[in-house]
Amino acid sequence: MFNYFRKELDWGGRKLVLETGKIARQADGAVLVSYGDTIVLCTAVGLRSAKPGQDFFPLTVHYQEKAFAAGKIPGGFFKREGRPSEAETLKSRLIDRPIRPLFPEGFRNEVQIITTVLSHDLENDPDVVALIGASAALTLSGIPFFGPVGAARIGYIDGEYVLNPTSAQTKTSQLELLVAGTVEGVLMVESEAQELTEEVMLGAVTFGHAAFQPVIQAIIDLAEVAAKDPWPLPEESEEQKTLRARVDAIARPALAEAYREALKQVRQDKVAAAKKAAAETLAAEGLDVERAKGLFKDLEADIVRNAILDTGLRIDGRDTKTVRPIVAEVGVLPRAHGSALFTRGETQAFVVTTLGTAQDEQIVDALEGEYRENFMLHYNFPPYSVGETGRLGSPGRREVGHGKLAWRAVHPLLPGKDKFPYTLRVVSEITESNGSSSMATVCGASLALMDAGVPLKNPVAGIAMGLIKEDRAYAVLSDILGDEDHLGDMDFKVAGTELGVTSLQMDIKITSITPHIMQVALAQAREGRLHILGEMAKALTGARTDVAATAPRITVINIPKEKIRDVIGTGGKVIREIVEQTGAKIDIEDDGTIKIAANEITKAQAAIDWIRGIVAEPEIGVIYTGKVVKTAEFGAFVNFLGSRDGLVHVSELAQGRVNKTADVVNVGDAVRVKVLGFDERGKVKLSMRVVDQATGEDISEKVGPKGGSGGGRERGDRGFRGGRDGGADGQGDQPATQDAVAG
Repeated sequence: MFNYFRKELDWGGRKLVLETGKIARQADGAVLVSYGDTIVLCTAVGLRSAKPGQDFFPLTVHYQEKAFAAGKIPGGFFKREGRPSEAETLKSRLIDRPIRPLFPEGFRNEVQIITTVLSHDLENDPDVVALIGASAALTLSGIPFFGPVGAARIGYIDGEYVLNPTSAQTKTSQLELLVAGTVEGVLMVESEAQELTEEVMLGAVTFGHAAFQPVIQAIIDLAEVAAKDPWPLPEESEEQKTLRARVDAIARPALAEAYREALKQVRQDKVAAAKKAAAETLAAEGLDVERAKGLFKDLEADIVRNAILDTGLRIDGRDTKTVRPIVAEVGVLPRAHGSALFTRGETQAFVVTTLGTAQDEQIVDALEGEYRENFMLHYNFPPYSVGETGRLGSPGRREVGHGKLAWRAVHPLLPGKDKFPYTLRVVSEITESNGSSSMATVCGASLALMDAGVPLKNPVAGIAMGLIKEDRAYAVLSDILGDEDHLGDMDFKVAGTELGVTSLQMDIKITSITPHIMQVALAQAREGRLHILGEMAKALTGARTDVAATAPRITVINIPKEKIRDVIGTGGKVIREIVEQTGAKIDIEDDGTIKIAANEITKAQAAIDWIRGIVAEPEIGVIYTGKVVKTAEFGAFVNFLGSRDGLVHVSELAQGRVNKTADVVNVGDAVRVKVLGFDERGKVKLSMRVVDQATGEDISEKVGPKGGSGGGRERGDRGFRGGRDGGADGQGDQPATQDAVAG
């Protein structure tokens, strides 16, 4: 019934298995990939013809995680998977990026790739498995695809590269790098690093490229027995060649002139005018204007790319290494906890930092389990930033991806929660864009965080590199413009500090690049990054010494774990009372760490004193201020330390004889008491007699031992003790009952 094929290999200490022919047989290509106990079903389907007038390649990639893969039921009311999570969106982009460049030029048929996580062993991340499976499904499908693609995750632990580190190993790694590519070279890199050198980063990429070669060979071996017949490659017709030549002849002079204009808006107007004039001429000649529109980009790329290779000068007149003018400003919003405006040429990011408490942490429900995130970075790209109109809605894949790239760049430099116990939210509003707004976000985020008083280990900056590569020569470009990104061969973003790289992202639009070109790009990026850090230092060189007056003040104290119950109280009664009366926010962790946050220091201090009073233990010989909470014939009960009460026996109320407790104190009176000791049940014995109630001075030596309270009271005291033994002085069990009340 099944035309089943299987290929397996040992890879990184685990078994990688590729299977096809049994599941999803109506898809053009379907592969079930297993790595450990992580299993992903990957399918590829393409339309046999392009839609009329289609002038772009409609490739869509969907990565989806099913809750049953980890033995879970989805949360929420509907109890089923809903819209893609941020993690699913990022992994969809991760698969898309190395695959997209490998479809033939001119291919316009719609292609859809769906990868579904069926099992997750919580050790092997499904993203690499899904990417390999998507590559294999395309290779088997017959759809025109110049693959296959391999991928690997690389860690760096104790000075050694590690292939596909497990979840446990990742926690101790200085690097998390995912690399994908073909036999010839690397196509995509995504990484987060702990200020590693360019040499270590390049070594990781090279190590990864070599490590996934057996995977590529396994896909080829599977394709030799299971692949479907290849679709015919699209060929340019003679009519299309004639149209291309005519477009070149008509539009080249005007477009070449337009691309000598340095200002983006003026350049765009001139380019639009040149295209409009060319279209009118083509229409007058009876040629297909709609088909010609797709040829204009090819002509623009040829003009821009060859001009750079021939002259060494770029669209705006810069050489290949110069970074555009930079202006960095901080403290631009009066009420924000931290803010920065970072402008580089015609790219501008308005970045704001907000400090919150542990109650503001983001709760993430992932297959690996629920966890809390105390650092969020949100990137927004409104249409006005490029002078356009458009619909405002929830963030798309691009916004999510750019925000995560900036997050990876900044995250390694943040202080630990034990040193800076705040929840951090950074929002980047891109107010202008002409090249690498994500790297502007990195720079602005660094400044805004330091402006908020967040003690970053080092300031961090980012720069986007480009590449123009032809058979005759190549050029690496620093700080690329938007047009250089669209018309170039590489988008290579590097972020880091003076010490090293914290994030590296690379996307190649050609089949691959050589390690030498990557080395040149990394070295040139370092020069640019150090220059940008120098410009940023003109605004702020390090974190401010204190958080803003508008930010909450967080104080961290620690209490014994056995006292947590006392602070919380029955049903949370005590902690609610503290919050309501002091106005502070309080977070209690299982290890006894308590974080108290308030906008006013007095509120925080009141909560701290209250909590410390609850957990503090009375010290013999120490004088406390308390309040009388109850009186009895034999003395007064005083609340003197948090919720702790003690008994001032009638003989310790005052010097001399005291006939009645009410003669000295009443409920609600504020008194000063000294701890004398503890009875056999641990109850506290207090004295007012040996404390000057006006000054709080210890006057034990002045008054001497007790004895002036009269013989009758001494007899009553003996009767109190005797009563516990069976009723001396006719008291029976009553004094013992009163003593229990004292407890």
